[in-house]
Amino acid sequence: MFRPMQRQKQSLDREECLLLLTTQKRGVLAVQGDDGYPYALPIDHYYCPEDGKLYFHSGKKGHKVDALRKDQKVSFCVYDEGIKKPGSWALNIKSVIVFGRVEFIEDRDTIYEMARRLSYKFTDDENYIAHELEHSGPGTLMFALVPEHISGKLVNEA
Repeated sequence: MFRPMQRQKQSLDREECLLLLTTQKRGVLAVQGDDGYPYALPIDHYYCPEDGKLYFHSGKKGHKVDALRKDQKVSFCVYDEGIKKPGSWALNIKSVIVFGRVEFIEDRDTIYEMARRLSYKFTDDENYIAHELEHSGPGTLMFALVPEHISGKLVNEA
């Protein structure tokens, strides 16, 4: 169902893909938007090693939410800042693409727990996190991407 990577020599193994999903703070979520146009947006995420899902928080309304309710199939791309090898101008970038389906999270305890874990990617300020969860938590929509296919590769811009 999913296409094999053209340049197998550049592929990342599963552990490298999961490390990238864990360490990078944001990526680009692509959904089927209005009138058949793709809609891709930068978004923060949390990769949960216990269940292998990617969690996202959102407002309860908008283009993204409408698109997700209409078609749960999505792709999500994450990439690192890259590195330059000594003496080279070219950037070496690792990227991962996840294909899967979205499920909306209804359980409030799960929503708050995943929002807390996501917050730790940006800050360890407990007071700030508690304040945000108290004030923004009730209006938060949480959804998870259940991976069906994950692939990653190292690209050299040269």
